[in-house]
Amino acid sequence: MPMPDPNDKYWFAAKRRGWGLPITLQGWALLALWLAVLFSVTRYLIPRGLVLHLTFVLVVVLVLLGICYEKGEPPRWQWGNED
Repeated sequence: MPMPDPNDKYWFAAKRRGWGLPITLQGWALLALWLAVLFSVTRYLIPRGLVLHLTFVLVVVLVLLGICYEKGEPPRWQWGNED
């Protein structure tokens, strides 16, 4: 796995559990595009069958998680209270 360039800004900040809201314009643009695709295609797929709709939702969620993994702060194990 290639190491990220330290000059690159992360699009998503790490939170205690998972990633938080976007912290850059690119992250906000990605989230807006993702939501637009999700809602517009969902309106088309719901009448065509539940399995097709759920498959599409699973795919777009996995794509978003993959992008968050690549462009977000590296996730790390956090256990216990914050001190």
